[in-house]
Amino acid sequence: MSHEQVLRELIHGHGAHVDASACVTVPFDLAGRTPAGFPHSIWQIVSHMAYWMEYELKRIGGNTPLYPEHASESWPAEARPESDERWRQDLARFKAGLGGMEDLAQGGAQVLGRPVAPTHPLHSRPAPSVEAVLWQTIAHNSYHLGQVTQVRRALGVWPPVEGGDTW
Repeated sequence: MSHEQVLRELIHGHGAHVDASACVTVPFDLAGRTPAGFPHSIWQIVSHMAYWMEYELKRIGGNTPLYPEHASESWPAEARPESDERWRQDLARFKAGLGGMEDLAQGGAQVLGRPVAPTHPLHSRPAPSVEAVLWQTIAHNSYHLGQVTQVRRALGVWPPVEGGDTW
């Protein structure tokens, strides 16, 4: 299997990586719950991942989004979305981010090798490739999907209906 195939599979979840969409899809009444001892609700984590996927897709697209001055700017301050509609919108944003990443991953070597201009000193120089940005975003999502899994376990709603490891 090529590394490009692995990249495409990991965007949505495969093998040791949980299915991203299934992991984050919970009813509205659970999305904003923060179990004792946990810093974030599922909604906050999903919104944070959507924020960074949108940021990186804009950057890959040649735009120069403003890098947040503080990490808190990429997290919702409140634990709960104000409505079921807001929760559905943020789930859609998250899934659209996955779709945008998948579209790029299917672009082949010409797309994946294209440089992405840095927008912050933390970004490597010379400019990273589209592929490097996608891998970094997958790693970021993987970290936070692990958090969602733990929140779901604490709420007693793991695994998802679609399945998932229980150990």
